[in-house]
Amino acid sequence: MSFSLNGVSASKGIAIGRVRILERSEFELREYHLAEDHVDAELERYKNAVNAVRVHLLGVHEQLPPKLGNQVAAFIEVHILMLSDDALTDAPISIIRDQRCNAEWALKQQRDLLVAAFDAIDDPYLRTRKDDVEQVVKRIQRALRDGQRDPGHDPTRFSGRIVFADDLTPADTVQMQHDGILAFLTEFGGPNSHTAILARSLRIPAVAGLHSGPRFLRDGDQVIVDGRHGVVIVEPDEKALRHYRSLQRDVARHHASRRKLLKAPVVTVDGERIQLMANVELDQDVHAAARVGADGIGLYRTEMMFMNRAEPPREEEQYEVYKSVVEAMAGAPVTIRTLDLGADKTVDGVRPGAPAATNPALGLRAVRLCLREVELFKPQLRAILRAAAHGPVRMMVPMVAVLDEMAQVRDILRTCRDELQNEGLPFADEVALGAMIEVPAAAVCADLFARDLDFLSIGTNDLIQYSLAVDRIDDEVNYLYDPLHPAVLRLVQTVIRAGQHASTAVAMCGEMAGDARYTRLLLGLGLREFSVHPNALLEVKQVITTSHMGRLKRLAQRVMRATKSSTRAALVEELNHDERAA
Repeated sequence: MSFSLNGVSASKGIAIGRVRILERSEFELREYHLAEDHVDAELERYKNAVNAVRVHLLGVHEQLPPKLGNQVAAFIEVHILMLSDDALTDAPISIIRDQRCNAEWALKQQRDLLVAAFDAIDDPYLRTRKDDVEQVVKRIQRALRDGQRDPGHDPTRFSGRIVFADDLTPADTVQMQHDGILAFLTEFGGPNSHTAILARSLRIPAVAGLHSGPRFLRDGDQVIVDGRHGVVIVEPDEKALRHYRSLQRDVARHHASRRKLLKAPVVTVDGERIQLMANVELDQDVHAAARVGADGIGLYRTEMMFMNRAEPPREEEQYEVYKSVVEAMAGAPVTIRTLDLGADKTVDGVRPGAPAATNPALGLRAVRLCLREVELFKPQLRAILRAAAHGPVRMMVPMVAVLDEMAQVRDILRTCRDELQNEGLPFADEVALGAMIEVPAAAVCADLFARDLDFLSIGTNDLIQYSLAVDRIDDEVNYLYDPLHPAVLRLVQTVIRAGQHASTAVAMCGEMAGDARYTRLLLGLGLREFSVHPNALLEVKQVITTSHMGRLKRLAQRVMRATKSSTRAALVEELNHDERAA
């Protein structure tokens, strides 16, 4: 009997195959008391387990193909570094010694403290970094259980299979992609996990958050994975198989046809030029952006350099990274987003000793954190100014709510320029300065920002979350996350019109921009600059180059007037299939 399981889309694509269940169930952890003369042996057992995991991950790291890029390796390096962090080395040892408890229980206590610290972070991207803690802890627990062995997986088990696991580490993902998996499914995790980011870069279809998977999936089941919609069809009938095989062929044909668009200008049928930029985070994303003909980088996320390290990166390290991105884009503009970290940074070492925020959703994060911690902010601003001497750079400030924040950023920039001038270091004196419009207050006051800044970029991920009071990675409420909610669409239109009236460029860099279902609607609302993941760029480009702006404007206003969600969805569908709009 065929049935469907619903999860969260982690990476687009369709896969059809047999399930291979990766057994990594929760450990049954017992607490027991140690005799005093057994404590030293338990300490040694814990150290040996940590070392076994380190040796295994170093082996995985050494076998990575060079084509995967430095930052894919960095995902695994994060886990290796965590194995040398006091939080997972000294702290559990102290607990074993002080409480005279077994290593497994000591590690569980420390894990609970670390996860609680991450749970206090509002930023959804950073909150999911607790996945790294969970994954490393599970490896150590497994090594303790197996007598200091961390065998990883058998590569012959996964070729041509769809893997289901409670969660996957970046090391698992890279290894399994090398072994030829078709797709992966996870019980936990979400679209912002390292594993999901890797899956999108590696083009592996993936669905996360399949909480009912352990109850209904069995090893060897035939399944269809619909990564775009976050759906898994178990034991599909012939009709479903024919439909999805046809979709696979269509996708393959579309991919082939889109290659013809690589050198084509991004122009609508009636001759309107659209800017199509790329969102990047990893090294391979930068090179992929250049390969698919992006007009530039509309969002370069800088947070990765700050994650899972005892000290923030120094100015010189940041400068070298930003310069390499600017040079790789060979004259195309690069928009660098300043630090977009969340509130409690105890785990990351950015604000050691800082108390957890009472309400992190309204707390110290992004530009607020940077303006409070100027010594954290200035090295990044100096590095960006220096990198801008090597090519066109725009600087984008996240989570701005009031113009006073941008005035403070300008003051710090002036100080940085004066310092660089006195030090004789080359830098760009003029760098376009813009803001991410992701706080509803900023969207409502977009006319003020548009008159004051060089550009605006709509960050729909947070704008939707803040407008609808819904966490898109919370399985209990993410059904409420709706890009077509009238409040969201009105805010988007408000920002676009404010830019038009002030002759200020307005882009969109959130996930809505990269979803081809919304491309024509956004064009009809007046958006002229999109920034999307490189893997989505050609699909969005194809929609743009087959669209007619005149009709789209009229159809978009029908969507804006619709009062029911079902009506809006139907109108967007009509917009995408109306031949007269093409």
